[in-house]
Amino acid sequence: MTTPATTPATTPATTPATTLPGHVTIREVSLRDGLQNEKPVSLQAKLDLLAAIAATGVTEVEATAFVSPSKVPAMADAPQMAEALSGFPDIAFSALVASPNGARRAIAAGLTDVQFVVAATDEFSRANVGRSSDEAVAQIAEITAIAHDADTTVEVIIATSWDCPFEGPTPTGRVVDIAAAARDAGADRLAIADTIGTTTPRRVTTLIDALRPVIADLPLGAHFHNTRGTGLASAYAAVGAGVTRLDASIGGLGGCPFAPGATGNIATEDLAYLLRDSGIDTGIDLDAAIHAADVARQVVGHDLPSSLLRAGDRLRK
Repeated sequence: MTTPATTPATTPATTPATTLPGHVTIREVSLRDGLQNEKPVSLQAKLDLLAAIAATGVTEVEATAFVSPSKVPAMADAPQMAEALSGFPDIAFSALVASPNGARRAIAAGLTDVQFVVAATDEFSRANVGRSSDEAVAQIAEITAIAHDADTTVEVIIATSWDCPFEGPTPTGRVVDIAAAARDAGADRLAIADTIGTTTPRRVTTLIDALRPVIADLPLGAHFHNTRGTGLASAYAAVGAGVTRLDASIGGLGGCPFAPGATGNIATEDLAYLLRDSGIDTGIDLDAAIHAADVARQVVGHDLPSSLLRAGDRLRK
């Protein structure tokens, strides 16, 4: 009688645990990205919101945009806004620009950090800034030179990094090529943006893995919208993939005019809550952030999508 062969016991394959960073910097973008699609509010209302934001402990704020007032009326007071920023010395402020002239205006107004958005797709780029994606890429070097001559840093933000409302899924290679162009032009930082809120965690890590060999030591940030409810999950995936700088907006204020049913940026307080309970420090006081979200709601005069504004912090007394 033969003894049946014994099948060795198998041990299920395990995936190494992700090492999360101890700290993530949240850049507050409500004053620019949050307000740009709203009806213009007064400079004083913006400053009231900024004061509430400053009380949260946030250290980086996107304050305004030096773009055409006729195209973005809500940012028409950019020079006046820039003049008021000296009252908040503990915050590093930045401004969005859409052209070399915008960079010159921002620098003249005293900004020492500018962000230049390059859409990864032609149709979105033309709808947004009136030029093709390649034409925008060609301006990176000029904007970087202008900024560096004035001891100003430049961040290139790649819009529609995952999907375009006009062209569909964005090829990963296109985003990688723009990142390489930004690196070669001397940009100081890079960020990838889920402009219309479509990406998901797996796609986030796939793009970041593709970018890493190209950008080398160039700091990488990320910007997510919560249009389809995946913004926080995507942000957490980015952190797990090594990103330590995320954009967010108090109250979830903002959104993309080209995104059907857009519900805005991920909320600063929601992101800070998630990261805190994951053992990651952001330096943000959640009670103060919830209060700031309520100030934002009053400033724009309508409800905001923030979950913590609705439900509160589980540890709140």
